Amino acid sequence: MFCFQCEQTANGSGCSGQGGICGKDQNVAVLQDALTGALITYANAASNHTKSKNEKRLVVDGLFATLTNVNFDEAALKAKIAQIKALSKSQNDFDMSKLWNETPDIRSLKSLILFGIRGIAAYAYHADVLGYSSDEVTDFLYKALSILGNSNLGMEDLLPIVMETGKVNYTALELLDKANTESYGVPTPATIALGIEKGPFIVVSGHDLHDLKLLLEQTKDKGVNIYTHGEMLPAHGYSKLKEYPNLKGHIGTAWQNQQKEFDGIPAPVLFTTNCIMPVKNTYSDRIFTTGVTGFPNMLHIDDKKDFSGIIKKAITLGGYNENKKLLGANGGSSVTTGFSAGTILSVADKVVAAVKSGAIKHFFLVGGCDGAKKERGYFTEFVKQTPKDTIILTLGCGKFRFNDIDLGEIGGLPRIMDMGQCNDAFGAV
Repeated sequence: MFCFQCEQTANGSGCSGQGGICGKDQNVAVLQDALTGALITYANAASNHTKSKNEKRLVVDGLFATLTNVNFDEAALKAKIAQIKALSKSQNDFDMSKLWNETPDIRSLKSLILFGIRGIAAYAYHADVLGYSSDEVTDFLYKALSILGNSNLGMEDLLPIVMETGKVNYTALELLDKANTESYGVPTPATIALGIEKGPFIVVSGHDLHDLKLLLEQTKDKGVNIYTHGEMLPAHGYSKLKEYPNLKGHIGTAWQNQQKEFDGIPAPVLFTTNCIMPVKNTYSDRIFTTGVTGFPNMLHIDDKKDFSGIIKKAITLGGYNENKKLLGANGGSSVTTGFSAGTILSVADKVVAAVKSGAIKHFFLVGGCDGAKKERGYFTEFVKQTPKDTIILTLGCGKFRFNDIDLGEIGGLPRIMDMGQCNDAFGAV
């Protein structure tokens, strides 16, 4: 199989495991398969009894931990396997090689279901930490896991489940959108400078807004500034996060540039969720993980969310002695975000009028994840060549190829509108 992120053949150089993991240690891929097998066995064992909230949370966490670039820590993965085994009381978990060795059509359909429920689990996780959950979503995760372990199903049985995966994914996205907007407000447009003020600071990467808010609260009176990285950029659009004066700005671009962007900065980095790249030794002593994220020998902040260790590290490192300017991928000095569905709909009259008058001829949605190779300039070239009477909606980390380019406005509306994280796809729909 092929890894769409690091663009290597699975089990080849720089990638390992079924479906591709952007790392070097194939043991991680083996453990992720073992965790998936344990989840399948548990789902079958639990089919006839009521699941507790804790059990459902373990399934969500377990599936999330098997998603690409989430957890590289073998000890953490083994601990999750042990937790699931304790629930199912089984020593003989489902052998994932059975799935990978199915006929091509069956393997393909089951892979769509498996990778789909991993994504659903990620959305469910983010909603759950904010106190929002859905029985429809978690019940389907159990159902889908059981189906993955059933070797007696044909294409006619699996195709409806693939379609149901898409339906439940939409439900999970809708739930997360509700969780985020009710917790932090409807995002509104914000322009963020690319630079770092002098003094101690912490960089926050990943996707988890709850972790960011907790860190902002714990650092607000300590002289430590907070900067977002990657998919955390949209945090600057939420009113309840913008209230914190120590949320200063954004640094860097997409996930694949971490090794270059984190090397040499005088500050620690907190990884809240997926999109952690293999950590280089030159900055490994400054990396902290939390939630389901993990990497060998990194300092992990547990569910108590006591960020005193990373705060102390930031103060010790001290940050820069003077303000430092940064540039985007195309030399721009600022980026914008916060064009949520609510914001765009609030100016629907202007949008409709611009369409009716012919000022806006077309909308393009340029979203999703980006690949690692430097020569992948498709997103950039596409956006540059869009006609001046078109609007580009974007979300995910692919936007970092072009979001610092000034394409001008149409009737007071910017031609590039960042709708948020990949997790915010519901708003785009």
